Order: sequence, then structure tokens, then C-alpha cells
Amino acid sequence: MTKQVPLGADRRDAIADAAIHLVATRGLRGLTHRAVDAEAGLPPGSTSYYLRTRNALLTACVNRMLARDVNLMPALEATAAPLELVIAMTVGLARDRPDDLLARYELSLEASRQPELRVAIDEGARQLRGLLAQVLAGLGVPDPSAAAWPVAAMLDGLMRDRVAGIAATQSPEDFEAGVRRSVTALVEGLKAGR
Repeated sequence: MTKQVPLGADRRDAIADAAIHLVATRGLRGLTHRAVDAEAGLPPGSTSYYLRTRNALLTACVNRMLARDVNLMPALEATAAPLELVIAMTVGLARDRPDDLLARYELSLEASRQPELRVAIDEGARQLRGLLAQVLAGLGVPDPSAAAWPVAAMLDGLMRDRVAGIAATQSPEDFEAGVRRSVTALVEGLKAGR
């Protein structure tokens, strides 16, 4: 059976997905327009047609990961209390989307040298922290917008350690228990004003 070649917006998503996978598995040196075409199963030149420059390709990765993160929130919100939502999101991202996390870390480092990419990453971070602030408000955390930054940083550290650190050796149960302890302690401390 032949692989269905996506068109239009689906093709853009396929290009971004392939690029994310390449960044996660080969690093930024392995990311070329030709490699994305091959990874996505697209005709040669497809990636260049949609995303002419390397910066456009990197920004497409950032935007695709952000869209997945934002689209995940409503589904989780419908099934989980706020604290459980934060825990489920952290554990779920590390479990289900390790490529996104690894690519995000690679791209974040690259953004320190590429101002255009930094703008896309910072905008995505602001959107995600805004969503996190809404969840923290639901938990009764005072000044949830200010609290969103340290909470996001801690969650990011937990996920980074899971996909690229010593926590990768933990069982899924131990990792979830550690996330639960950390998130609960942080939220309780924020609520108490500590």
C-alpha cells in the first residue's frame, strides 16, 4: 500500500512533524530541507516550497509544538481537577511526546543565537504560561500570573530530566510519584505564600 501524501495544511503539519522528529533524533545538524522531505515521505523540494529558509523551518517546529500543547489542554481540563491536570500534562508530555520535548530543548538553545526563533519561542512560552496561570487561579494560588513562571520552570525541569536525564531510568510509577510530590508541594507553598 502506498503512503498517502498529505496536501495543504496537512502537508505543513507533516513537514513540521518530520522536522521535530529530526531535531529530536539527529539534532539541529541533521535538520535539512532534504532530510525533512525524506522523513515525511514527500517529493523532493516540498519542504523548500512551503518553508524557504531554515529559520522558517525552525519556527514551524515551535509553532507546531505549541499548537499541540494548546490543543491538549481542553481535553485534559474536561477530565481532571486542576492539580491533576498539571500532573497529567507533565507526565503525559514526557511519556507521549518525548520528541517534542527534546526538540524544544534543542530549539531553545538555538534561539539564544537566533533572534527570530527567540521571538517564536517566547511567544509560545507566554501563551502556555497564560494557560498555566488560569489553572493556578483555579487552585487558589495568589497572583497566578506571577506564579506561572516558576511553576512552568519546575515542570520543564522535571520533563527535561525524564527525557534527557537520570529520571529516564525511573519507572513510570516512580516518575509520576515524584511529579505529584513536587507539584503538590509547590502549589501548597504558593497558596500559603511561602
